[in-house]
Amino acid sequence: MERTYLMIKPDAVQRGLIGEIVSRFEKKGFKLVAMKFLRLTKEMAEKHYAEHVGKPFFAGLVEYIISGPVVAMCWEGKDVVTVSREMMGATNPAKAAPGTIRGTFAVDIGRNVIHGSDSPESAERELAIYFDSCEFVEWDRSVQAWIVE
Repeated sequence: MERTYLMIKPDAVQRGLIGEIVSRFEKKGFKLVAMKFLRLTKEMAEKHYAEHVGKPFFAGLVEYIISGPVVAMCWEGKDVVTVSREMMGATNPAKAAPGTIRGTFAVDIGRNVIHGSDSPESAERELAIYFDSCEFVEWDRSVQAWIVE
């Protein structure tokens, strides 16, 4: 099964949306295999957003993501990277489809409530920033056969 990294950002934590967001991925049928509630260090944030170094918005992005606690998660499932990105909606909430996470909860691109890996390779890199290999919980869901053929 494929894995992805998802992060509930500080704006969503402050607004009390953790349960609502986690619930959407559970209801979709994805399996949570790791989760942490933490406050990122500047070094972690810079590593996470390394592809944006040198861009005009980089410093503001780092300052925002370290401004409050986040929820770091690893989800597992069939096509989880692609499907979770569809569930999140467009990065710019003004362009996010109604019913998506950003379409429902976000208004501003700078406060778009959630981050998700954009490829399996990105997921692997991002998961390594937040989790040690021993922190992934291997478990079987009794309903799995009713979710994936």
